[in-house]
Amino acid sequence: MKIAIASGKGGTGKTTVATNLAHTIAKTGVKTAYFDCDVEEPNGRIFLSPQIEASHPVTAGVPEVDMSKCTLCGKCGRMCRFSAIVVVGKKVLTFPELCHHCGGCALVCPTGAIEDVPHEIGRIEEGWAGPVRFVDGSLEVGVSTGPPVVRAVKRRARDEDVIIMDAPPGTACPVVETTKDADIGILVTEPTPFGLNDLKLAVEMLRLLEVPLAVVINRAGIGDSGVEDYCRDEGIEVISRIPHDRRIAESYSRGDLIAESVEGMQQVFEDMYKRIAAMLEGAAEQTE
Repeated sequence: MKIAIASGKGGTGKTTVATNLAHTIAKTGVKTAYFDCDVEEPNGRIFLSPQIEASHPVTAGVPEVDMSKCTLCGKCGRMCRFSAIVVVGKKVLTFPELCHHCGGCALVCPTGAIEDVPHEIGRIEEGWAGPVRFVDGSLEVGVSTGPPVVRAVKRRARDEDVIIMDAPPGTACPVVETTKDADIGILVTEPTPFGLNDLKLAVEMLRLLEVPLAVVINRAGIGDSGVEDYCRDEGIEVISRIPHDRRIAESYSRGDLIAESVEGMQQVFEDMYKRIAAMLEGAAEQTE
């Protein structure tokens, strides 16, 4: 079961939900992994406090030009939308930090002067946080593209029964890469006009990817009824409402898991998992 935890914007409590859900599921004896795919700002380890056992570089191909073969035709520069390779006078300049690793420049080169060479763009670290298998990825400073590192994180899957994938915020390419093959996407939002606006964008993204979805409302009790009304009108199930509670904010500020430190919250996440499992079971029955 691959569960992607996402949000239309940052600060909604996505990582709080992802880490506590993974911890709660693992405590029941289910083989569970937590994958932090927010490679620009992976912070799940703050709450899970994993013991890191291995670290691996992530590489991607960037162009290297053999000037003895290059005719300075400029096709490579015209092909690249990100100006990662340009012809300037009698030189070809490459900018690895701008490269999106598509290999297109090598494909269009008429003389075969361009070769993709490995370039380190990030790092994977993995270990254990109690019963939870922990994996996260981080981009090197200055690298502009996250999907290759997200893919590297997801390739660390083993024989887990449940994988919780903590997606980056928003709806950009790294989020799509995280969620596109999930069994279900859980969108964490807050009941405010800003939360509703970004929730709509995230819902549209998951629907385009044909990923089943549900909503968790964090800080329930503030704001207005807009999110609830929208979910009802769109037929989206709200599977949990995490209350706006000072004890939760204090626990978060200490880097604690609220399922362990706030009374009643473990049951909230147990119920959340049951609702997710029931939704997936129902979807499987419909396709049979």
